[in-house]
Amino acid sequence: MSFLATVGYKSIHATESFGRFWTFAWTTLRFLGPGLFRYKTWRLVMPNFYEVGNRTLPVVLITGMFVGLVLAIQSYDQLAAAGFEQRMGILVNMTLVQELGPVLAGVMLAGRVGGALTAELGTMNVTEQLDALRAMGSDPIRHLVVPRFLACLLLTPLLTVFADLAGCLSGFFVAVELKNVPSEPYWYFTKDALERWDLMVGFIKSVAFGGAIGMIACYKGFHCRHGASGVGRACTESFVASFIAILAIDFFLATFLQGVYKALYGFKSLVM
Repeated sequence: MSFLATVGYKSIHATESFGRFWTFAWTTLRFLGPGLFRYKTWRLVMPNFYEVGNRTLPVVLITGMFVGLVLAIQSYDQLAAAGFEQRMGILVNMTLVQELGPVLAGVMLAGRVGGALTAELGTMNVTEQLDALRAMGSDPIRHLVVPRFLACLLLTPLLTVFADLAGCLSGFFVAVELKNVPSEPYWYFTKDALERWDLMVGFIKSVAFGGAIGMIACYKGFHCRHGASGVGRACTESFVASFIAILAIDFFLATFLQGVYKALYGFKSLVM
């Protein structure tokens, strides 16, 4: 009976939390539309642009660079064995643009910014600043969540571009300087294979990842437990939930967009 009671309690708690999150998300999106046309919203967004973008950019660049290096090193031997080493730019750059670039930017954002947002809002929740805003007739979601969510939503695609750029240049360095692959075929085959659709896929994924990270981080901060331990636990839960959300969203978007591409253009081969 104790086991059944524990399972029932955890199930009810998980269902309640799931419903509370979507209520929180709906309220945020309801304020987001009118907030786009308010000067006060953008005035609150600008400091978050600096926090989300400028402070995360160095980490994204460094990580993107090493991911490009690893991709190029690991792909060269297999492609060279099949005689396709001049086409390695297709594999490296398309993998970065469609998959690793958005995921990389999302994970770095979740680790660097998601925890900071959760800690900031969680501290305000613990010190009853959120209750003070409600007592003054202001909605804390409109004034605190919408600007942070909007900053994550808008800057994640830009961070993805920098991650892709760093990875592509580092992969080019390995291919041309270390493996003696001619530079002209490297870029020619990449340009021939890379389409606007691939860029759009990376953009859609980055927007979805940024929105999920901002929403989860703000929700965890608003609903953290009291005390320093509650804030710390909320930060950990925020990163874990954001990471799982990134992988889940990546799977469903990849499946959906791949089906859309096949319906519109048919099958595309990387070997041309």
